[in-house]
Amino acid sequence: MTDATLVAGKLLQANAVKLSPDQPFTWASGWKSPIYCDNRKVLSFPYIRDYIKSEMCNVIFEKFPDAEKLAGVATAGIAWGAMAADQLKLPYIYVRPKPKEHGLGNQIEGAYEAGQKVVVVEDLVSTGKSSMQVVEVLKAAGLEVVGMVSIFTYGFPVATETFEAASLAYYSLTDYPSLLTLAVQKGMITGEQQELLMQWREDPGGWQGPK
Repeated sequence: MTDATLVAGKLLQANAVKLSPDQPFTWASGWKSPIYCDNRKVLSFPYIRDYIKSEMCNVIFEKFPDAEKLAGVATAGIAWGAMAADQLKLPYIYVRPKPKEHGLGNQIEGAYEAGQKVVVVEDLVSTGKSSMQVVEVLKAAGLEVVGMVSIFTYGFPVATETFEAASLAYYSLTDYPSLLTLAVQKGMITGEQQELLMQWREDPGGWQGPK
């Protein structure tokens, strides 16, 4: 199984994750956040990119041996899904946030058939809302979603509850606690800051930063 600490180390090495407990970032949702994760940065580092891709393929091969197709989530999951599909020699599609406004009006891009078993590929999972929207689009098209894999997850309780309610098998290469533990070991944050960062995860919508 994938070593979550090693993957977290690769994300930190590529500067894909920024930790700023004292000066929080503001997400599009309006939430104040002491962490910002952009896994697209990993694409610029060939050896780290190859490592993450291989670990993702290992998880898909081990946990979803009956997968017949991979589906990337636009936009950040498109590249990871395509690379994993190439290594596993599986057909590939990707899903737009909404139907295309011209041409054929596709929301799912690529060839597929009803009944095919699909694994969804995400780069990052926060609340799980956008992930489930993709799952529903695929199901509405007649595809069987057997599970989902991501590079990183914050592990918000709301996401866990959402996936459990949908009976969706989900695996992430690394997670928030693993990343914070490593960041403390590397001297990037203090133990006190780690506690503050964990408090944010329990109530991200109500968290307002350090007092």
